[in-house]
Amino acid sequence: LARETGMDKTYLARWCDAAYAFDYLEEKERGQFCLTDLGEAMCPDAADTLMPIAVGAVLSAHMAERATACMRTGEQPGEAVLAERKTILPWFGSMIEASFAPLFSGQILPRLEVFPEVDAYGGAVVDLGCGNGWYLVELAKRYPRLRGIGLDGFEENIRQAAEKAKASGLEDRLRFVRGDIRHYPLEEPASVFVMNRALHHVWSDKETVFSFLRDHLASEGSIVIWEPAWPENREDLKDPGRRQLAFQGLSEHVQGNRLLSPAEIGQAFSDIGLDSTVLLFANGNEAVILARKRR
Repeated sequence: LARETGMDKTYLARWCDAAYAFDYLEEKERGQFCLTDLGEAMCPDAADTLMPIAVGAVLSAHMAERATACMRTGEQPGEAVLAERKTILPWFGSMIEASFAPLFSGQILPRLEVFPEVDAYGGAVVDLGCGNGWYLVELAKRYPRLRGIGLDGFEENIRQAAEKAKASGLEDRLRFVRGDIRHYPLEEPASVFVMNRALHHVWSDKETVFSFLRDHLASEGSIVIWEPAWPENREDLKDPGRRQLAFQGLSEHVQGNRLLSPAEIGQAFSDIGLDSTVLLFANGNEAVILARKRR
């Protein structure tokens, strides 16, 4: 195993002991291990993979430790904290994909008529903060004429996204480049802008963001925002289904962000002259806001 993985043999021996104790491995013969069903479920390519639990546990512990130190100073180190643990960043996009792609393809996408409309004329969907590209790959698989451009600030994400598109045979319709609204490399107006759990990262400069979206959108274009739905009332955070959202709120504060209520996002669209509709999913914990230019 050490030879095949390039890992240190003594570390692997201790890891096997721990994985065996927690029922991820079983010992077939002395010193020879194989994965249990639970261990198989942790594989990233397993159906309904439990991999996000492992990555999330490490990330949550890291963010809790950073919050503990920052509480004394008020410091907000920003999104760079996500890259402080070099073992986390390569898995971050896969964690988000495994956690939310089933909800997107099974429940959200069927309720968004804007994408088949864009597919009909081969329009361009621009994903701001595309991560590992899974959102655009899901769209391109379902809609054969739709084109997609993904922008992200992390080079690792761009690399993974390009590989994912190529592996799916979609590199002719999808491309991924490093950029953001301040370093925007595209000239073509977007048929649709999408932001998947990214708007709260730039909310502190929302006037600039929403003006950009309006000005770079095609004449009858749309914007699709997907965000965790922060409740209007604090009491709602006691709901067991929202407790993780409350901890995420603390983690986001370390990054200089805060989670948003759907009403706030809808008002921001109204302020720039766009009509919007709010769709709620996952027992109200996930919000998709669809905005269109007024015709």
